[in-house]
Amino acid sequence: MKKRYWITGAIGLATVAVAVKLLRRPRDVDWEEHADVLHHSEHSRFAMIDGVRIHYQEAGESSSPPVILIHGFTASNFVWNDVFLPIAESGFRVIAPDLVGSGFSDKPRECNYTIEAQARMIVELMAHLGIETATLVGSSYGGAVAATCALDYPEVVDRLVLVDAVINDHARRRPLLRLAALPVLGDLVTPLMLGSRKLVHSQMRQGYAPQNMHLFDEKRMTAHHRPLLAANTQRAALSTLRRWRARRIERDAHFIRHSTLLIWGEDDPEIPISHGRALFEEIQNARLIVFRRCGHMPMEEYPREFTEVLTRFCSTANETVSAGRASA
Repeated sequence: MKKRYWITGAIGLATVAVAVKLLRRPRDVDWEEHADVLHHSEHSRFAMIDGVRIHYQEAGESSSPPVILIHGFTASNFVWNDVFLPIAESGFRVIAPDLVGSGFSDKPRECNYTIEAQARMIVELMAHLGIETATLVGSSYGGAVAATCALDYPEVVDRLVLVDAVINDHARRRPLLRLAALPVLGDLVTPLMLGSRKLVHSQMRQGYAPQNMHLFDEKRMTAHHRPLLAANTQRAALSTLRRWRARRIERDAHFIRHSTLLIWGEDDPEIPISHGRALFEEIQNARLIVFRRCGHMPMEEYPREFTEVLTRFCSTANETVSAGRASA
């Protein structure tokens, strides 16, 4: 009988601890509150897109060729921190938005957190900024968003760059994501997982190649984790996960006719290089560049080399890309 009481008591204490943790979360992350410690905060701008306040950063001359950088799942535009200004200094107008539900953009409760909806936001942001066509650069889940723009709005895409891009639903099968997607239980564990600095730190470091893990220091961790502590971010992440439908990218890649650069980390543990090779075979006008000794984040692991590869691709005459693979 005592054992049953102990178990009941332990469950009760755990429930109270979870409830307290959930109640103590900040509701949202406020740009003004953190501006003095943010990366490139002097380049931050806000735009109202369909009633949703979108945070983006912009650098470079307004008359320069536009390049739009699209981040991945549970990330923010901080993933472009090391390449944002170097790309602009190479002669481009660089725009790095936070997707709806991420970073310092709004996170409406009633929002369609799908890849298609995010692609539509990118296109509408371009229109708001007076951009007719641009090179779209998408990392991971942002790659699926960029590819969807190319498929659904081909007229606004000049060139396409997919960086370790999501092309199907395989990543969603990872144990932690499968757990988070479960009804009811996911609503409880997702805030605990995203709120855990130790767990997030471990997961993000594993995205780097082993020899590059030292690059993910405490300052970088804090910048990545800050938005994830907010209740609205956690809810939006869960909604995004439950609406994750990316198989179309793999299925319809052959319809993409834009000059396309595929950049992949050879040792990516999240989106394997085989996915990059599959896109290379399907997209007629594509080039695949593989970064050796690199994981899921080439722009963070090798920012100088990444910038060189990207700006060279964007600077060449807009003609058919010579199909081929290269190493970096």
